[in-house]
Amino acid sequence: MTCQEVAEFLLEYLEGALPVESGAEFERHLAVCPACRDYLESYQSTIELERQAFRQSDGPAAEPPPELIAAILASRRW
Repeated sequence: MTCQEVAEFLLEYLEGALPVESGAEFERHLAVCPACRDYLESYQSTIELERQAFRQSDGPAAEPPPELIAAILASRRW
């Protein structure tokens, strides 16, 4: 497996959706390729940060102040 293929199949690998043989090939590549291991770790960190960001959400965003809406609309007028 090449580095390009690792990048293409990364999500499937993390979701456990790769066929057994492909998963084994993927892991063999990771064992010998530090760049792909780093890429995998970075990808996993990004996913975790996204989960944390959405978990910390207090609900929908607040409505913008009416003055802001008026200023935006006024700036769009020719």
